[in-house]
Amino acid sequence: MVYKLTASFPRSELFGVTSQVRRAAASILANVAQGFGRRPTRELLRSLQIAAGEMEETRYFLILSRDLGYISAADALRSFELCDSVGQLINALGRSLKKRI
Repeated sequence: MVYKLTASFPRSELFGVTSQVRRAAASILANVAQGFGRRPTRELLRSLQIAAGEMEETRYFLILSRDLGYISAADALRSFELCDSVGQLINALGRSLKKRI
């Protein structure tokens, strides 16, 4: 969704907000995947913490994009709902893993 939303951002933002929000969004799942590649549960938990931080960074850049008028209020709201869902999934997985320790 982030890539679709940012496709219409001003060309002048290609190395600014566009790049930052895309990088942050892609890093969420990249960190989860990296954590699964490591065997110790503690390493996966650390990767989930980093993923949660990237998700909040993504949310911030979406707020900024809305405030700058690059995305509509409706698109921003849908994006925030997806951020909430991703955050809940990350937290649920983290809670489950903590029970193993």
